[in-house]
Amino acid sequence: MSAKKAVMPEPAVVQPLAVDMRRLTRVGARPKFLDYLVQLWDFREFIFYDARARVQSGTRRDRLGSAWLLLNPIFNGLTYYVMFGLLLQTGRGIDNYIGYLVIGIFIFQCTAGAITSGARSIHNNKSVVQAFNFPRATLPIGANLRELMSNVPLILAMLLIITLIPPVEKITWLWLLIIPALLLQTLFNLGIGLVLARVISRVHDATHLLPFVMRAWMYGSAIFYSYERFVTHPEILAIVKLNPLFNVIDIIRNCILYAQVPSWQSWAILGVWALGALLLGMIFFWRGEESYGRG
Repeated sequence: MSAKKAVMPEPAVVQPLAVDMRRLTRVGARPKFLDYLVQLWDFREFIFYDARARVQSGTRRDRLGSAWLLLNPIFNGLTYYVMFGLLLQTGRGIDNYIGYLVIGIFIFQCTAGAITSGARSIHNNKSVVQAFNFPRATLPIGANLRELMSNVPLILAMLLIITLIPPVEKITWLWLLIIPALLLQTLFNLGIGLVLARVISRVHDATHLLPFVMRAWMYGSAIFYSYERFVTHPEILAIVKLNPLFNVIDIIRNCILYAQVPSWQSWAILGVWALGALLLGMIFFWRGEESYGRG
């Protein structure tokens, strides 16, 4: 019986496949700016719930819990009142100096906490940045939203103190104007936090300079004194009054303590600072998107 020779099938013809390389993107590549903003909007629920959860758990290890959010500015206010109000007499000529000082201390603490948290958000979450792919700006935005939530009872307590400690201030419709003032200040805080977050992610030594800068900003923002008492030159006075922190504090003082409608100049200065800082911060942070988590 003769063996049949096996017939091998002919190999299939390999067809070339065209690939449009223009549609491929590098993993982790920085998206276009508008696409980046859309991605941030898609993460809005994560940002909100993460911020709320961190607010609720932030002070659980302390026996007094969230009460420290209120006790810290109160103790600071008492300390500064003794030093500046009683010893140095910087409150001479200022109506309702206690309310003047309380507003300055509370608003500064809100601002300093937001900027510091935003500035350290990338470095403090470096492991998350290295492990997951997401728009990094969610971290400083979440930090600022967390501070905003924490500051709501702080602002309410500030208003309560002003209405209880003599000279008692009457509640007027002008008090509602503190809401847009604080929102503008929040946008400013976010913008500065975005800029510092990128800087600190690359140069961590800048973290050690931040407390000194914040303290110098506090002393230069007329929290314990009035500019007019120490600055007599009109041009220099106009320059120091461009300080965004001074403007938000001045707006709130006029509304709460003196029942005066804040000048349009104060609103304009604060608005320009807020929107300018936010735009600059977003663009500056976005340009460094691919560098976060390296090194």
